Amino acid sequence: MICNSLLPQFTNPAYMPSQLLFSPHPSPIHSLIFSSPCFFRNNHNKTQQGKLLLHATTLSFSVRNSSESTLSIANATDRICPNGVSIDRPIKEEPHSMDFDRRNTRLQVHNFVDRIRALPTSERIQIIHVFERERAFQNLSVFNDVLLALFIADEPDLALKLYCDISSYGMVPDSWTFSIIIKCHCKKNDPSEAKRVLEHMVEIGFQPSVVTFTILINSFCRRGKLQKAVEILEFMGRIGCKGNVQTYNCLLKGLCYVGRVEDAYEFLMKIKKSSVKPDLYSYTAVMDGFCKVGRSDEAMELLVEALEMGMTPNVVTFNTLFNGYCKEGRPLEGIHLLKNMKERNCMPDYISYSTLLNGLLKWGKIHSALRIYREMVEAGFKVEERMMNTMLRGLCRRSWKEEGLLKNAHEVFEKMINAGCAIYPNTYGLVIQTLCVAKEVDKALMYLNEMVGFGYFPPRMITFNSVIRALCSEGRVDEALSILVLMCEGRRIPSRICYNLLIDEFNQQGRWLSACTVYGAALKRGVIPHKRPGKSSSRKNAIVG
Repeated sequence: MICNSLLPQFTNPAYMPSQLLFSPHPSPIHSLIFSSPCFFRNNHNKTQQGKLLLHATTLSFSVRNSSESTLSIANATDRICPNGVSIDRPIKEEPHSMDFDRRNTRLQVHNFVDRIRALPTSERIQIIHVFERERAFQNLSVFNDVLLALFIADEPDLALKLYCDISSYGMVPDSWTFSIIIKCHCKKNDPSEAKRVLEHMVEIGFQPSVVTFTILINSFCRRGKLQKAVEILEFMGRIGCKGNVQTYNCLLKGLCYVGRVEDAYEFLMKIKKSSVKPDLYSYTAVMDGFCKVGRSDEAMELLVEALEMGMTPNVVTFNTLFNGYCKEGRPLEGIHLLKNMKERNCMPDYISYSTLLNGLLKWGKIHSALRIYREMVEAGFKVEERMMNTMLRGLCRRSWKEEGLLKNAHEVFEKMINAGCAIYPNTYGLVIQTLCVAKEVDKALMYLNEMVGFGYFPPRMITFNSVIRALCSEGRVDEALSILVLMCEGRRIPSRICYNLLIDEFNQQGRWLSACTVYGAALKRGVIPHKRPGKSSSRKNAIVG
């Protein structure tokens, strides 16, 4: 059982939960120049944008002994990619305590990674051959620098290829080398191979850090292999390595991922009673598990408990609850939560609004959805096309019973047009139907022409029926007949309803010859209308197919 005897004592780390898997590691090659925030403390996360003009400056690896030879990386990459490439890359500011030579080396490594990434994929491997030919690495520290840089640059395959050639440089991997290789295998979603590297690392006398263990545990948990993750945790205890809250957060997420929410909750309570106190991310992980299985009320209880412990919930925590409430068909409770969220000075993000808006639309809460939509736009967020179309259709349907919503539907429709938002054909057709129901026939005809102009042709049969019915109700039977002709030109076979409407209106106006013409056209197309040319029938009779 995970919860038993797997909670060693440790001190609470000073790193943000966002750095769950990549806490700082006491290694001489750590530097803020590697722009991933996961390796560094929060107070060093200042960035500045700098443009690196590749091939404009000669970059080389510096070594502490000036008598040692160096390899010009500019020359090496120029042999593969002769044309200069300019790319924008965020560069981390260096801490003041770092010596100049070391800082310069790290900047060169970072620039070197950018140069490799600028190469075509098929040619990147050649840079490794250049290193081997030029005997570029004069010490293991520089080798590890490049290995880590390739990992951060999302080139794990290239890093592993370089590692395979380490013996050709006359070097033996150290603890940090193995740790980077383990991370590379995990990034490739191959935790089994990473586990073999870790076991070999321990066999030859190296002690993996808690960060390395945590990365491997997380990799197994993400693949749903929870038993393997527990084995790694037990192995940690056997070699005297104590897990931290990030380690346990990975297991909490893993338990929830495989649906073992009760075990996750029990594990959380065990952590709470130990010397290792859970953090906000511990609670958020279990809350997310509860929400995904339809137990949002229990997730809310955990939020209350976290607040009582003095934790400050963030937007991710609230988004978890929004998602849970909307899945359970309770989006209105999400609106109350949104208000509570703002009262705690936690500003909603795009995910907050879009999750809530989608839930309100899904469960037919169109009035509340319209309020959230306006609030979302005022906050500067752009609503995606799918939800805009869904909301517009909802407003149109509701406006058939609530006339006041027609104005709102028209407002949303115009905003979509002005913003260049794609309006789906079925949405366009529903807008036209709504205008016909509201007796705004001229506007419906205008939108029908626009719809055809946008290439949404032919519209659905129900759209044509609505326009013809609206025109006939106003006695504009000739225009209605032109719509029938438009249908035929679009290879759309008019329905019996269309013919019934036209024949009845011609009869009402005493134009029996025209009624006969329409009736004959219907028979020619294999449609037998219920209405026949002749004496006028009462308008009170419903015209149905």
